[in-house]
Amino acid sequence: MEHDIKGGPGFSYVEIPLPPGGEVITESGAMASMDGGIELKTKFNGGFLGGLLMKFLGKESLFINTLSNTTETSKTVILTQNSPGEVCSVNLQNENLYIQPGSFLAASNGVKLGLRWAGFSSWIGGEGLFRIKIFGTGFVWYGAYGAVVEKEIDGDYLVDTGHLLAYPGSIKLRLQLSGGLFSSFFGGEGFLLRLEGKGKIKLQSRSLGGLANWLNPRFWG
Repeated sequence: MEHDIKGGPGFSYVEIPLPPGGEVITESGAMASMDGGIELKTKFNGGFLGGLLMKFLGKESLFINTLSNTTETSKTVILTQNSPGEVCSVNLQNENLYIQPGSFLAASNGVKLGLRWAGFSSWIGGEGLFRIKIFGTGFVWYGAYGAVVEKEIDGDYLVDTGHLLAYPGSIKLRLQLSGGLFSSFFGGEGFLLRLEGKGKIKLQSRSLGGLANWLNPRFWG
């Protein structure tokens, strides 16, 4: 699907030209602007119960929007995320992708979203008890907090909590201490996620948890 990611890694946004009859599914509130003639329809994100689960367990919105070009000429929609950072796109070919809860931005037809159990390792590691599973065939756009670092791993790879953005289904997550008991809890690192398997992962250079830890003493200190 034709698109153009602009704005640089700090403040990315996506321009998507929709041909006549073309559609794109977006996170609620992702639309920044659009041409006249694009119709917006809203529905629950996976039905009423599914929407509630996505909101409270997956950190996604209760509703999703479908933007459709109802005219005879190409129309453009501009999408953006709430947090400052880079937007990624991936063209899935009947495959699965797991992304950090709250990072979904938009998808083309043929792509579906689901909520999957991630395990206690993911929860303790700051990634949540549940993860967002994206599957099917088509384009997906999702956003990072900060810049995106892409890594091709084969074996074991360690990631600090809150920085894992996206990974394929071939990757398994485990939890471990960053070092010895004293170093782990007094060295500022604590737990790490141990990624095992082969595939391409994406990391975000900043974490919302790190931002919260930086802000809290300034509000309450």
